[in-house]
Amino acid sequence: MTGSEASPSFRLAYVPGVTPSKWVRIWNERLPGIPLTLLQVSAAEAPDVLRGSGADAGFVRLPIDRTGLAAIPLYTETTVVVVPKDHVVAAVEEVSAGDLADEIVLHPLDDTLDWETLPGRPAFERPATTADAIELVAAGIGVLVVPQSLARLHHRKDLTYRTVTDAPESRVALSFPDGEPTDLVEEFIGIVRGRTVNSTRGRAQTPAQPKQRKRPEAAGKPGGKNPRAGSGGGSKGGKGVAKGGKAARNAKGGKPRGRR
Repeated sequence: MTGSEASPSFRLAYVPGVTPSKWVRIWNERLPGIPLTLLQVSAAEAPDVLRGSGADAGFVRLPIDRTGLAAIPLYTETTVVVVPKDHVVAAVEEVSAGDLADEIVLHPLDDTLDWETLPGRPAFERPATTADAIELVAAGIGVLVVPQSLARLHHRKDLTYRTVTDAPESRVALSFPDGEPTDLVEEFIGIVRGRTVNSTRGRAQTPAQPKQRKRPEAAGKPGGKNPRAGSGGGSKGGKGVAKGGKAARNAKGGKPRGRR
């Protein structure tokens, strides 16, 4: 490597609610010489960051504008409604979107759920962020429907959440620039998909073991040739025995008896 070449590194973007720590730990174990840098971005910013080469890969929430990007769906999150702990919804395990018809349902500008029809009644003004909407829920202004990981991210002691059975679900995907992935992106794809270090598509391959040569069979063992056996020899299984037996029969008067 010349002095003008930059050391290899890997930049990983991720949106709020996604926890990449497990995959980062595996990366550091397998590629300790290549630092991984984390970059938290908003869900709206993530596609442009990847298209603009601000990150090598990133965790995004689908749907996104996939122009110039590839995306590998990883998992789907449960959708929940965040309410104050003394709210009537807190008394049940789950609700439907119809159960929220009389509620003011906050719809922040960074919402990632793909709604066809928003539930409940709209607020006078849309909060700028999910964090702002959480503050409004705590103030008793309305309720908020979000992916479960975001409800956990913005956890407060005075709030709780319940599953919404028929709301859109958030899908988390690994995205990267379209085309043939780089070696490092391919390596990270393997980590996220659970490939082992010895996978055929992994970086480290188990070297092939040399074949062991067969040991020559010892002389005199069954199936082996006895170097001392020859014509006229006395070794069992040798040609000399067959010749000697035939000569003995001929000396006694010819052919052996047959059955009468």
